[in-house]
Amino acid sequence: MRDNDGRKLDHATLEALRVRAVDRIKAGTSVADVAKTLGLHRGSVYRWWWQYLQGGTEALQAKPVPGRPPTLTDAQLARLGEIVACSDPRQLQFDFGLWTREMIATVVVREFGVQLHPSTIGRILRKLGFSPQRPLHRAYEQNPEAVHQWKTEVFPKIREQAKKDKATIYFADEAGVRSDYHSGTTWAPRGHTPTVRSTGARYRLNMLSAVTATGALRFMIREGGVNATVFVEFCKRLLADADGPVYLVVDGHPAHRAKITQQFVTSTGGRLKLFFLPGYSPELNPDEWVWKNVKHDRIGKTSIIDGDHFKAIVATALRRLQRRVNTIRGFFADPHLAYITA
Repeated sequence: MRDNDGRKLDHATLEALRVRAVDRIKAGTSVADVAKTLGLHRGSVYRWWWQYLQGGTEALQAKPVPGRPPTLTDAQLARLGEIVACSDPRQLQFDFGLWTREMIATVVVREFGVQLHPSTIGRILRKLGFSPQRPLHRAYEQNPEAVHQWKTEVFPKIREQAKKDKATIYFADEAGVRSDYHSGTTWAPRGHTPTVRSTGARYRLNMLSAVTATGALRFMIREGGVNATVFVEFCKRLLADADGPVYLVVDGHPAHRAKITQQFVTSTGGRLKLFFLPGYSPELNPDEWVWKNVKHDRIGKTSIIDGDHFKAIVATALRRLQRRVNTIRGFFADPHLAYITA
């Protein structure tokens, strides 16, 4: 294609060139000179002149771009985007709680009487700014008002008091992990699913950890269950590592509210204070990111040989994270945790 090919020009520019070329020919300039002056092929200029002779100036005007007209109007597209963004599929009598292209195609038929293929629905959704995403799950029992109050009133007071007392605010949690927990993907020839061999025996460990917004991580690994006695032991270790008072934010686990725990907190004379997150609100606890990092990103991608190897892998994953202060600080960048450092 030549550098001066008129097909590279937009429709409005081409229309202006056609009119200018015809005007010059009418003024007595030869077609060859007009084409040379405008930098176009003579055949194009001859065609424009012929079109003018056949249909006048209207024949030189830009024609609408051919193509299939849009199936849904702008108003209908806006309405569809509102439905997908603001509605739960179950509100629209679907059994499934996650939107699929087929379900949205059904909505389009119901709302607008238009039948669209799922692939077309996918293109429309991308045009509207949607993308397939893994949803966050929240319990029905969560109290949104309590969550809002925690973020805007309760925790700001805790943070202010901790500053006065020169206390360290830790967020703590417990989690269990099994040797048969697997995560991640690997590369393999298409159609040939690879096999990763590991022990068939099942081992389980419980982990306790606590993190701060400055990137500190403290943890404890236990082979048995986690009860109040175990939690108190963890609190003792936490106090031993702290230079001053510790403000410990936890969830409503029975071990945190047990009488033994309360008696120990009282016995510290104020060095340890417990604060409880709103119920069913794990997204408010940055320590949840510790378990994602340790379980999903590390342990789940490792082949376990035996129980000792499993315990060593867990300890190594936690120690590795403990050294990565910036990674722990990054946990607090989660939008749900912005209240902590606000």
